[in-house]
Amino acid sequence: MKRGKLALVLPLLAFAGVAVLALGPATGAARSHKQAAAFKAAWIYVGPHNDHGWSQAHDQGRLYVQSALGSKVETTFKENVPEGPQTCQVIESLVRDGNKIIFSTSFGFQDCMVSEAKKHSDVFFEQATGTAQSTNLAEYFGRAEDAIYLSGMAAGAATKKGVIGYVVPFAIPEVIRHANAFALGARAMHPGAKVRLIWTNSWLDLGKEKKAAQSLVSAGSDVLGQNVDSPATGQYAESKGIPWVGYDSDAHTFAPKQWLTAAVYHWGPYYLRRVKAAVSGTWKTGFYYGSLNDNFVGLAPYGPKVTAKTKKAIAAKKAALLSHKFYEFAGPLYDQKGKLRVKKGQHLTVTQLYTMDWLVRGVIGSAKG
Repeated sequence: MKRGKLALVLPLLAFAGVAVLALGPATGAARSHKQAAAFKAAWIYVGPHNDHGWSQAHDQGRLYVQSALGSKVETTFKENVPEGPQTCQVIESLVRDGNKIIFSTSFGFQDCMVSEAKKHSDVFFEQATGTAQSTNLAEYFGRAEDAIYLSGMAAGAATKKGVIGYVVPFAIPEVIRHANAFALGARAMHPGAKVRLIWTNSWLDLGKEKKAAQSLVSAGSDVLGQNVDSPATGQYAESKGIPWVGYDSDAHTFAPKQWLTAAVYHWGPYYLRRVKAAVSGTWKTGFYYGSLNDNFVGLAPYGPKVTAKTKKAIAAKKAALLSHKFYEFAGPLYDQKGKLRVKKGQHLTVTQLYTMDWLVRGVIGSAKG
C-alpha cells in the first residue's frame, strides 16, 4: 500500500537526502504523446516515481498504458504526495486538469479518494490497497502474500543462524499479513527460524531503513528482508555480505552479490484494462485482487546465492499455490504467543486478511508498530 532512473553514479543514500525526501509533490507527464483529444489518466504516488520500489512499479504500469494506447491517452503522475489533507488538493488539481480516471497507490490516500469521488461523479477513481467502494470508486490490489511466502522461502533457505531481519513500514493489516507470509515461508525451509521486525513508520525513508537494517544485523540476523519501498536495506546487506530479499520491484543491481529475489507486482495489464474501460464507457466499480494465477504478482529473478535445491522447492510450492492445493493461511495457525488463531481445516478469507492484526508464531516484534 504503499509507491527515469536515479543517477546510479551517485550513492542512493546520499542522493535521497536532496533529491527524494526533500521533494514536495511533483508532477510528471508523458508529454510526447500529448494532444487535445487524448483521454487523460492520472496516478498518485507516495514516493518518487523512480524509487526502485513500490512507486516505480506503479509508474511502469502507467508507462505500459501509455505505450499500448499511444496518442489516444495522456498519462500524468503526481509523486511525493503526503498522505492526509494535501492528497485532496492534489486530486482536485488533477480533476481540474481534465483527468477522467485517477489511480491512488497508497492506503493513506483513501479518505481523500472517498470524499473526492463523492464530489466528482463524472470521474472514475481507483484506490490501491483500499477498503472503500462506491459507484465511481473501485479498489484493487494483489495477493502479494503468496509471492512473499515464496520469497520468504528463499530467505529461510539462506539463513544459517535461523534469524532473519525484516524491515517494515506501518503496522496495518496489509503489512502484518505480508510479514506473516514471509515468516511462514521462511519457516517452511528452516523450521524454528525467527523473523525479527523493525518498524520504520514510513513507506520510504532511506535513513530509517538503513538504521533498521543495521539494528537487525546487530541483533543477530544473517538474512534481511523488507516490506518498505527503497533498496537501502539491500545496499546495507551488500556492504555486509548478508543475503537480501527485496519487495515491489527487481532491485538486484543494488546488491548484485547478495540479492535473493523479491515479490513483485505487474500493474500494467490491470491499468490498461481499466483505462480502456473508462475510455469506452464500460468502466464499473468493484474489487480486484490479482494473483499468481493471472500473473499479477510473482517473483523477481533469482540472485546467485539461491541454490538449485531452493529453486526446486519454491517451484513446487508455487505450483501448489497455482493449483490451490496449498494455502499459507490455512490452519492450524498459531500466533506469536501460542494462541490458536486458525483451526485445522479452516482458511482465512480475504476479508480476514484485510483485518489481520496479529503475528504468527516465529515473528519477534509487535503488531502495534
